[in-house]
Parts: sequence; C-alpha cells; structure tokens
Amino acid sequence: MPRTVDDDVLRALVASSTATLGHLTDFGFVRGLSPVGPVHTFAGPALTVRIPHADSTAVHHALSLVRPGDVIVIDQSGDDDRSSFGGTLAAIASDAGAVAAVATGRTNDVHEIRALGFPVFSRGATPLTTRILGLEGQINVPVAVGGVVVTPGDVIFGDGDGVCVLPRADAARLSAMVARLDADPVVQSLRDTVAQGTPLGTITGAAGYFEEATA
Repeated sequence: MPRTVDDDVLRALVASSTATLGHLTDFGFVRGLSPVGPVHTFAGPALTVRIPHADSTAVHHALSLVRPGDVIVIDQSGDDDRSSFGGTLAAIASDAGAVAAVATGRTNDVHEIRALGFPVFSRGATPLTTRILGLEGQINVPVAVGGVVVTPGDVIFGDGDGVCVLPRADAARLSAMVARLDADPVVQSLRDTVAQGTPLGTITGAAGYFEEATA
C-alpha cells in the first residue's frame, strides 16, 4: 500500500474546489466521467485497481485493503459499458472509510449510491455488471483514468465539477497554490469591486491585452 498523504494537503484541497485548481494548471483533470449523484468535496490517496473488462475479482479483494481516507480508482481496461462498482460495494467502501470511488466504466444501483451519499464518478448508469471470474487483475499499479495516469498514492481531488489527479510529488505545492488563490483579497472582492465601477478586465488585466492589440 502507498504511503498516506499529509493531512494539511488534504484539508487545503477540501476547503477549496477543483475549479480553483483549474485556474492554476491544465494537467490532471479527468475527462469523460461524471458523478452518479450529488457529490461533496473530497480528497485522498489513490488505491488503484486494474481489471480485465468483465472480471472484477481484484475490485472485491481491494475493498479489504481500504484505509480511512482512500479513494478507490478502477481502470476497466477500455470496457466503458459494464459496471465494476455498485451500491453494495459503495456501502462496504464507505464503511471501511473510503471517501470516494472513480471508475472508467459505468455504475449500477445508482439509487442506492445516491441515498448513501458516497461520491462515485463513472461514465453513467448501467444494469450490466462485471463478475467474479478469477482471471486476472492488479492492485496498486499505475492505471489510466479519463486520459490521466494515476499512480498509487496520488491525490484524487473531486467535487461536483469533476475529478482531478495531483501527483504525489506535486500535491503539497499545488494545495498551497490553491490555498493562496482562495485567500487572495483581489479574488475575494472581485464582485464588489466591479459593482463599485471598476471593469473586470481592468482588474484581471484582460483589458490591457485588447488595448495593446488595438494600439
């Protein structure tokens, strides 16, 4: 199992939003996945699982390895149609202390997951599920999710806007940048400053680019 992540890093992220991070970097944002229900902000180290399409044996075994604060990340090897993570697994993961799950396939029992309030991101709902076949699978290896490589222990940060992956080596730096942007008095007062008569483009510098281009 990978090392845990510093609590200060996770607290800074949970106090912020993925959109704030989106102002600072273009890297690490997962594409093509959406929450199956309402999502609260979460951040935690990745417990990664890779399965061969229809065989979710490794997912079931991985649930016994979950530590409080983990985010389960499942790579279904290109199978976008099946579900490897449904309502019962979400409940078991939540009971073990996991804070979210992200899967490259789909999700079943979405009504149960919504009632549970456990954040799950996937490609949507389906009644077609994976099975316990014992073919093969891997736990805590690098995986690919929505165009992003996830290494075990990387920080998975998500909210209602989406999910992003912070490489473990960069997590402290990025979380500090997020916290500074959230605390920036100029950012905090944008609406009031514009209401008092200062154009938004003047505050952000956008107007300067237009003035330079048209000079």
